[in-house]
Amino acid sequence: MRGSLVAIRRIWSYVKPYKKGFFSAISLTIVCMLMNALQPYIIGLALTELGMNVADMLKGVPGASVNFSYVRQIIYLMVGVAGIYQITLYVSSYVMTNVVQNTMYDLREEIEGKINRLPVSYFDRNQQGNILSRVTNDVDAISNAMQQSLIQIVNSIMGIVFAIAMMLYLSVPLALVILIMIPTSYLISKIVIRKSQPYFVEQQNALGAMNGHVQESFTGFSEIKLYGKEQDKLEEFKVINQRLNTYGFKAAFVSGIMSPLIGFVSNLVYFAVAMIGGFFVIQGALSLGNLQAFTQYIWQINQPLSQITQLSGVLQSAAAAIGRVFEILDEPEEKPDTVQVALPEPVFGNVEFENVTFGYTKENTLIKNLNVKVKKGQKVAIVGPTGAGKTTLINLLMRFYDVDSGAIKIDGIDTKTMARKDVRAQFGMVLQDAWLYSGTIADNIRFGKLDATEYEVVDAAKTANVDHFIRTLPDGYNMILNQEASNVSLGQKQLLTIARAIISNPKILILDEATSSVDTRLEALIQKAMEKVMEGRTSFVIAHRLSTIRDADLILVMDQGEIVEQGNHQELLSKGGFYEKLYNSQFKQTAD
Repeated sequence: MRGSLVAIRRIWSYVKPYKKGFFSAISLTIVCMLMNALQPYIIGLALTELGMNVADMLKGVPGASVNFSYVRQIIYLMVGVAGIYQITLYVSSYVMTNVVQNTMYDLREEIEGKINRLPVSYFDRNQQGNILSRVTNDVDAISNAMQQSLIQIVNSIMGIVFAIAMMLYLSVPLALVILIMIPTSYLISKIVIRKSQPYFVEQQNALGAMNGHVQESFTGFSEIKLYGKEQDKLEEFKVINQRLNTYGFKAAFVSGIMSPLIGFVSNLVYFAVAMIGGFFVIQGALSLGNLQAFTQYIWQINQPLSQITQLSGVLQSAAAAIGRVFEILDEPEEKPDTVQVALPEPVFGNVEFENVTFGYTKENTLIKNLNVKVKKGQKVAIVGPTGAGKTTLINLLMRFYDVDSGAIKIDGIDTKTMARKDVRAQFGMVLQDAWLYSGTIADNIRFGKLDATEYEVVDAAKTANVDHFIRTLPDGYNMILNQEASNVSLGQKQLLTIARAIISNPKILILDEATSSVDTRLEALIQKAMEKVMEGRTSFVIAHRLSTIRDADLILVMDQGEIVEQGNHQELLSKGGFYEKLYNSQFKQTAD
């Protein structure tokens, strides 16, 4: 119950901007349920009058007959009350739906903005599919709960309140009997929710884990087929699926107990009211019509209670979803740029690592006291075994992570004193894993410079040696790439990302084995194109094939987070050290 209240308070902050519409809907709902509460009383008046008329007729009272004039008035009154009920119900539902949809729009906007403000480290330590599940499934669970439940809950509460008020007006002793049902139902609900809420939380977590597993399986589908791991992945899925099944069953079963328990209490109360009310009628303390109204009010209380219990599962799922969504919204963001020093114009591209120390965790220092000076226009290759810290060095350079101590400087200015967007604006990057989004080829190239003209797009494509390929496609530059860009080859995707980097005209280039996905002929063409692009620009090349970086001005040889050697190709070979062993081992493998 406490978790549900916390969830309500958190989501209210998003409803608050639309509180005028929210309270308008509540006001209309109050009128609606007041009309609903009056209906049994009005029917009771008609029955009471008809009962008196029939009794007079049976006694032989002269002139006794059915009071059709009174009955007609009651019918008119009932039609009016029913009309007001239906109109207010429709309008309140319309207004509340508008409030809910605007609230969810704002929540999605907030989540999207938050994701863009989160540090890269958050995505490194969290499964992509699980994050996706929070943004889609969990937000949908909140939206559905608010859309389906909010009006019903307000209707139920108002219905109960007005029904109690009418019962107190008709007979206080009988009303007290019925009032026993409400605290009893509350206690039952509290106990059941306390038991079932942890299961709903685990159910949402299991759903997130399943989405993460499915997303990873589809992303690596080819590798799974290649290595014959279908059965292993199926077994993993079975474990996750069983977990979801177990917690889903427990959540639904435990929360489902609430409805029959409350229904049992309602039936006991109904029996008690019938017995006591019948005695009051015999004694003349209560009219028959009012007893009939009382029996209807019992169901006017029971029905809202049943609706709330039936919605319990939806509400608890939403409460669990709210917790997961707000875990993202409560995540620490990238530290804001406190001091923003602008780079002087023009930017030359001198880069310096000055006593840089960094670790992904405080206990594990990866890079210690790293010192490197790179002059403008130099081509710098970073080599070393897997886990040596090559990618970490690039992440620090672009401020995806901040150094623990020391400084990284561009043209003598510490990047920590600059705005992150200004730092990253100096870089163009081509990764080994090409990323393209669903859209036209021209738009994907233009992603590097959103205001690029058509001429600039074509020129960048020509420089990357991809223009001819694009023109052979059905729609040329206007061809739509699908969501995974699987309608072009991996090598072609790489060429497009190179064109995207070229069009941004960066001062510093970062190439992570950019030609690894193309054939030998294209590799030679791209190497020539990249040499042209790198002219006058500082370039960092993460190299796995050492034969491709023999012309580098500076080669940094990394091992276990430290630069163990640096120099050009000939200098490093002549030293006969770590680089010479790496190079000769690759040369021998190639010869073999």
